[in-house]
Amino acid sequence: MLSHTVCQQARLARDPRFDGLFFTAVNSTGIYCRPICPAKAPAEQHVSYFFSAAEASRAGYRPCLRCRPDSAPGSAAWHGTHTTLYRALRLIAEGGLQQQNQQQLAERLGISDRYLRKLFRQQLGLTPTQYALHSQVLFAKKLLHETQLSITSIAYQAGFNSVRRFNDAFGKQLQLSPSAIRRQRQPVNGNGIELELSYRPPLAWNEMLSFWQARTLDGIDWVADQRYGRTFDYLEQPGWFEVCPKTSSSLTLTLHWPGQQGLAGLVQHLRRLLDLDANMLQIEQQLSRHPLFSRALLSGLRIPGLWNSWEAGVRAILGQQVSVAGARSQLNRLVQALGALVGTDKRLFPTPQAVLASDLQMIKVPALRRQTLQHLATLLLAEPDATPEQWLNIKGIGPWTVNYAQMRGLGHSDIWLAGDLGVQKALARTGSCTTDTDTLAPWRSYATFQLWCQTGD
Repeated sequence: MLSHTVCQQARLARDPRFDGLFFTAVNSTGIYCRPICPAKAPAEQHVSYFFSAAEASRAGYRPCLRCRPDSAPGSAAWHGTHTTLYRALRLIAEGGLQQQNQQQLAERLGISDRYLRKLFRQQLGLTPTQYALHSQVLFAKKLLHETQLSITSIAYQAGFNSVRRFNDAFGKQLQLSPSAIRRQRQPVNGNGIELELSYRPPLAWNEMLSFWQARTLDGIDWVADQRYGRTFDYLEQPGWFEVCPKTSSSLTLTLHWPGQQGLAGLVQHLRRLLDLDANMLQIEQQLSRHPLFSRALLSGLRIPGLWNSWEAGVRAILGQQVSVAGARSQLNRLVQALGALVGTDKRLFPTPQAVLASDLQMIKVPALRRQTLQHLATLLLAEPDATPEQWLNIKGIGPWTVNYAQMRGLGHSDIWLAGDLGVQKALARTGSCTTDTDTLAPWRSYATFQLWCQTGD
């Protein structure tokens, strides 16, 4: 937890590295802000600090219209110490309480509804449904500011079942009306929805682009002109997106997706794929204390993600014991044969159904590897929520494949690929044979990527 002194210093310095980690509420105005707010800094005696926008709203403050707390990056403040709460927050951000009730969410987490409410009360001071409602309203406010979507469309995209319910919640939560936000309308953009995605710097964008570039698949993802883009299928609706730098602490997202509901969950999914909610200040402070990184640490290096664990698993299976270029060739054959078209020149990554229906003769790999892919497809069709740990029962899948899928497909922060060739090469290059990585937890995935970048893998 950040101390009062650290919060004060960060807000006075308008330090973007703390953006989203806390919010500043001013009792003389009744407004809460991000620590980077450009408004004149208030006197400390008028300031209170909250560690979530929902807490500030619950205390009676309304969001600032200049710094827009709805645009602040998310915070993984409970990660590592409150894993269940962190999972709950992630599921809610992806629409978990729009698709099911609180009891069903608790069952999905493997806990009781009572314990779920207790966790939220202790850490956030409000219930899961109150937190979810506030998150929906803040996302709607972001869409009102940044898009030309109609208020009706925004209500449904933010997870409300009616415009009346949306207007009522918006007024109660933010003490504003949707039409008041819409007074300054944005120009119409005919090239899809554009949104600003904020993050806490630093961000090693060029290094992430290089990593993606070496692994792009024809029609699936691409890198050009400082942009990264890829296709996807979300809620059975195909689409594609591109992201590029906007400011020193934000990216521009251009999104092409026809869905009428679920945009909030989709944007959260993209934030995970881009790893925009990582607190690099905290991560790098911990990594730098380890002998491996006492001299060399690439600042801002995050986890370049993949769409889901299935895609990560397929890439890992076809990447076993071959070079990155060799794996890419096999994957391109798979994509061209089984990837559904999106428009005229783009494709979706092959689904488990498509893999299971094919004999996979287009890929030039041992028969056992084809069988491994088909067995994985069978498992995920039978159990869509099967975790990568459950894949270990499949012949041909070992810990490396499971860990790779967790790291790149799910954004798991604490994966150490000890048996990976690239990691071993990096350790040999540094003259280290260390197996002591406990002090790197819970950020060992970032350590893995640091070593990969040192070797160019």
